[in-house]
Amino acid sequence: MSIVPEDADLQMQWNRWLKRQKPAARDHLIVHYSPLVKFVAGRIGAGLPSNVDSGDLIGSGVFGLIDAIERFDPERGVKFETFAVPRIRGAIYDGLRQLDWVPRSVRSRARQVEKAFAELEHKAGRAPTDEELAAHLQISDAELTKWLSAIASTTIGPLDRAIAAGAEPSAPDTAMSGSPSAVIEDRETSSIMRAEIKKLPEREKLVLSLYYDEGLTLSEIGDVIGVTESRVSQIHTKSVLHLRSRMSAAGVT
Repeated sequence: MSIVPEDADLQMQWNRWLKRQKPAARDHLIVHYSPLVKFVAGRIGAGLPSNVDSGDLIGSGVFGLIDAIERFDPERGVKFETFAVPRIRGAIYDGLRQLDWVPRSVRSRARQVEKAFAELEHKAGRAPTDEELAAHLQISDAELTKWLSAIASTTIGPLDRAIAAGAEPSAPDTAMSGSPSAVIEDRETSSIMRAEIKKLPEREKLVLSLYYDEGLTLSEIGDVIGVTESRVSQIHTKSVLHLRSRMSAAGVT
């Protein structure tokens, strides 16, 4: 099967790798697709604190690229870049979690907000307002805004990855990640996630759609819905925490 007919050299390297597993061919492919790693790392890094080294993101992403090259099957009819991006992104997220750079206080607040969503929705049968969230958490509206701002730069957990890339295995090098049972589980998770997204308030659904489906930046989303970039960041964070809460209620952890 022709993979990239407009690039004869690249196609030759793919053939050498797919048919004969030549290490030199794999190295060539890694170098060729390295800009893809930088692109994904740059997009993720844009929302992270300055103390997170972009080099660490790229280094982790390369492992995802290698995994994608070794697993790629052109017979499935999927473009390599489409196949590779979720794995690169997943490897970067895994690397970030291993760094454990998120302060415990921020993790604790994220869990408190998720729990508040669950309790208030269960009680009222609808999504709570910001004012109701703040009152339930026994903090001021301004303090809730600060909480969401702090959480915004660290919202990179497994559900974020699922929203951005479809349900990815938690570890790219896990032997079972390509098993039929894992594929079925991933599809079920994705299906549940999409169903829960539809139940979110309209503004939350819109922000998630524009960010993950349309690929707009937070600034661009702000222009679309008429609010500041920082406000979009807060809405995005609240949307993800709300969705995590709904996913947990649906039995997905």
